[in-house]
Amino acid sequence: MQILRSSILFLSFSFLVFFSSASSSAPENFLQCLLRHSPPSYPIAPAIFTPNNASYSSVLETYIRNLRFNTSTTPKPFLILTALHESHVKVAILCARIHNLQMKIRSGGHDYEGVSYVSDVVPFFVLDMFNLREITVDAKTETAWVQTGATLGEVYYRVAEKNKSYGFPAGVCPTVGVGGHFGGGGYGNMMRKHGLSVDQIIDAKIIDVNGKLLDRKAMGEDLFWAIIGGGGSSFGVVVAYKIRMVRVPERVTVFRVQRTLEQNELTEIVDEWQQVAHVIDNDLFIRVTFDVVNGTDKEKKTLRATFIALFLGDSGRLLFVINNSFPKLGLKKSDCIEMSWLQSVLFWTNFPLEYYT
Repeated sequence: MQILRSSILFLSFSFLVFFSSASSSAPENFLQCLLRHSPPSYPIAPAIFTPNNASYSSVLETYIRNLRFNTSTTPKPFLILTALHESHVKVAILCARIHNLQMKIRSGGHDYEGVSYVSDVVPFFVLDMFNLREITVDAKTETAWVQTGATLGEVYYRVAEKNKSYGFPAGVCPTVGVGGHFGGGGYGNMMRKHGLSVDQIIDAKIIDVNGKLLDRKAMGEDLFWAIIGGGGSSFGVVVAYKIRMVRVPERVTVFRVQRTLEQNELTEIVDEWQQVAHVIDNDLFIRVTFDVVNGTDKEKKTLRATFIALFLGDSGRLLFVINNSFPKLGLKKSDCIEMSWLQSVLFWTNFPLEYYT
């Protein structure tokens, strides 16, 4: 075990050291390296975008959600490789090693902190995985292979498309990329019942620093453990995860209720929620957020709490659970909405009800 862990640390160290401190000619040499090693059956040229390409800016900015990381002084990648095939990932890794370039990996979802497309080490390039977004669901084994360029919303849709009784525990925002989410653990509103996303990951495919494609058996349990929560890009490029789907009821129940400090006993409500949130029925997940709003007297402000919930069951049983465990919330049947699990994803994303069909 110690030898394996040492190997992982060496792999991670090698990945970072080889991809840094480049010469001024490295970008041009790197581009030629990509073209020279391009597989004939999967040409890499259409996947390459440089600042001289008219589409460069749109490709770079597609997933940027924080303009602080997209200013005129923000370091920009000298090249974006939008891999069209797993072989392109291998070529990118090998050429980056040869020319000592840093590679930033972007997995197809939004990024508010710029970690996937900004670097203090220049020059650098971005390996963008958004084209590798295939999702293959096997209903017989209740599993699915998911490429890391897919978004959570796409995973949810394809899983439920096979069977409305299938779901998957992951984040509440459908535009999150699978690669970054799973690599960091993946928490969401079914975690009290089914755990984190990584608790339902049973295999993976990773291209390591030597350009080898490894599955769970080939990479070993230490490396597999590291890439399901330890940050996949530190150890190689994960190209796909095999997930185990979970069973969900045909109908689930959601609610969104608001209470204010001015109109309700908000302090007592929140205190009770804190006392029961970790012991309440595992089918129920409640998230509470706070903001400041105008009071009944618009010249005065008041604190507002919004309670949003997913319950894996019908409204009748939900009301029983709330009335027995969290009565101060004052939940009413009219607050509860029954829908499919897939529709609940839209509810949590604040889509209007007319979009739920």
